[in-house]
Amino acid sequence: MYTFKGFHIPKRMMGGITRYIENGIPPGDFLTAIICNDLAQAVSRADDENIANIPAYVGYFHNEAPSGCWGSYEKMGIWMKEKREEIEQ
Repeated sequence: MYTFKGFHIPKRMMGGITRYIENGIPPGDFLTAIICNDLAQAVSRADDENIANIPAYVGYFHNEAPSGCWGSYEKMGIWMKEKREEIEQ
């Protein structure tokens, strides 16, 4: 679990984040919206626990994740492609 200013990322969500960052495996719709910095989609796709903790996701990606892996749909696509290529080698 990751905590940021009293908000937290639930333990059940960390696996999807880790798989995406380490292996380029696409996460679900909510995490995709978070990773792509699409607040409207993140809010519309969040369950009750995640909507209350969106600041923790932003804090995590801003402070902990590689900068190249998040911020836009384009950056996410490039990240996944590069990770798949790394794994195939």
